[in-house]
Amino acid sequence: MSSPLLVVGSVAFDTLHNPSGTHSRILGGSATYASLAASHFTKVRLVGVVGKDYPDSAIQMFRQHDIDLEGLEVDKSGDTFHWEGRYSDDLNSRTTLATDLNVFATFSPKIPAAFKSSPFVMLGNIDPVLQLEVLKQVEKPKLVVADTMNFWIGGKRDDLIKTLARVDVLVLNDEEARELSGKSALVTAARALFAMGPRVIVIKKGEHGAVLFEGSEIFSAPAYPTGEVIDPTGAGDTFAGGFIGYIASKGETSHATLRRAVVYGSALASYSVEGIGVDRVLTLTRDDIEKRYNIFRTLTSFHE
Repeated sequence: MSSPLLVVGSVAFDTLHNPSGTHSRILGGSATYASLAASHFTKVRLVGVVGKDYPDSAIQMFRQHDIDLEGLEVDKSGDTFHWEGRYSDDLNSRTTLATDLNVFATFSPKIPAAFKSSPFVMLGNIDPVLQLEVLKQVEKPKLVVADTMNFWIGGKRDDLIKTLARVDVLVLNDEEARELSGKSALVTAARALFAMGPRVIVIKKGEHGAVLFEGSEIFSAPAYPTGEVIDPTGAGDTFAGGFIGYIASKGETSHATLRRAVVYGSALASYSVEGIGVDRVLTLTRDDIEKRYNIFRTLTSFHE
């Protein structure tokens, strides 16, 4: 049975410079990508903050995807969080040109009363102090998924460790897994991360897929062989949103469900990179997602 999903994270504008050109002030942020991906599977409750410059058209876009915005604060004292970056020609690296936190600098998540009993929670890639604030406000969720990044691992490690003690699933990329665990091999890295609290570790490997660790179980999913990558921004958040959104749609957390969730998350992420920002995810239908999910099944199927 489908269950509602609480998503907390950044709602932002991005300015991107990549081989296809310059794309100014497009919709971005961890909560934006994750919410839109998850909305293909279940009812999403969004908590975040935007400024006085955030357009009504974006608000309507969320509502058209049946995303509950009771927890989206509009702070008219300033502008919306804005990030600007330049990608390399092969899109494998990027340089941050500007990070304007604006109203996000003073953001303190306030979970509406109607959201506090959400059985599934997605903590987007934000300050672990804010992630912990969320966990102090929710009421015994069935599953908590958290994302993080190098910036928090290096700059707020102690706070991150405190948050991880209350997290069920940690999603991060292979570089981050190695930095946080201090281990070079991903299997031993996952074991070290288990000791910090999460019972499930999902390690994203970009163009090489993703690996799920739960206890002694390991599941590896390939990346979709996309013909052309246009914009990798938000692909990780899209993966995480698709992953937890599918789990919430099933209302349970069996290992089989987690494995399928990895594939659904990978399918959503593979679509995300085919367009600029959230454009491609906005145009998807559930049939599109199922078709790509079935392609993933074909990619990994073999007979002895």
